Amino acid sequence: MLEPLRGAQVLVTGATGFTGSVLVRHLAEAGARVRAIARPSSQVDALADLDIEWVRGQVYDESTVKAAAVGVHYVFHLAAALREARSSEDTYRRVHYTSTRLLAEAATRTPDFKRFVHVSTVGVHGHIAQPPADETAPFHPDDGYQRTKAEAETWFREFASAQRLPHVVFRPCAIYGPGDRRLLKLFRMAARGTVPMLGHSRGLYHLIHVEDLARIVIRGAVHPAALNEVFIAGSQTAVTLTEIVRTVERTLGRPVRIVRLPAWPFFALAAVCETVCRPLGLEPPLYRRRVAFYTKDRSFDTRKLRDVLGYSPLFTDEEGLSHTTRWYVEQGWIRAPNAA
Repeated sequence: MLEPLRGAQVLVTGATGFTGSVLVRHLAEAGARVRAIARPSSQVDALADLDIEWVRGQVYDESTVKAAAVGVHYVFHLAAALREARSSEDTYRRVHYTSTRLLAEAATRTPDFKRFVHVSTVGVHGHIAQPPADETAPFHPDDGYQRTKAEAETWFREFASAQRLPHVVFRPCAIYGPGDRRLLKLFRMAARGTVPMLGHSRGLYHLIHVEDLARIVIRGAVHPAALNEVFIAGSQTAVTLTEIVRTVERTLGRPVRIVRLPAWPFFALAAVCETVCRPLGLEPPLYRRRVAFYTKDRSFDTRKLRDVLGYSPLFTDEEGLSHTTRWYVEQGWIRAPNAA
């Protein structure tokens, strides 16, 4: 299945990120010649053992993209702006929309180009009122990050169709696994024995292990049936935040108390924090997106991934969460109950 990648020149954006770093290792193992765009400030030491051609510059800089795209056969576009409360919508738009436009336009000018793999997000769908949603669900982005991701994907699909650019689009669910810091706070609270839950929604959360996502993305680049298709990349079913906590509880072997609190006071406090901190360029201690993490349901129908690509996940959610918990303990990111 991966034979087309052997000896192929691939371009990866977001290679130093959580998912990108796993992806480039798999691409190198498949025999691809890996080129990657990295910001001048990006640390690449963790990938120093790989033969990667680094192009230093911003992914939304036209000259950088032009130089990086020379002779490529595949583009894996994973670059995303850091999702911080102090990040501006203009920053999101440059990293998400402008970079996508420049890369796609460059791909159309590249001889022997094979496929453009555009990695979007299920966040473009926003809150799922009647879960599960599939790839045809309407876009209802909630914030600047999601809005610009939606703008980029919408433009890309229209452009690729009009220009007959071979492509595939993936919308990953919540990515987790060893090295992830996004869900680390939840794991740490569980390790300490008490986890607050805000509001009284079901708290559906749809996961995808980073190793599974990397394999799915590569499969989409070469699978004939993936051509010009859109896939939601996630586990077979969603879990609840409570179920995630209980899995961490079982792995650590210590009881965890879940405390239910009303969400509205935290939304109000978060709004105040954002209003005060943003003009000062400070990261708010609490922000509305973090509160919404507990109150929104995110559940998706991922059958297309299995039916069309024939992909079977390496990890169930239970296995993946346990694996990640143990890795956090080994790395000292969370403390085991019996630790001194």
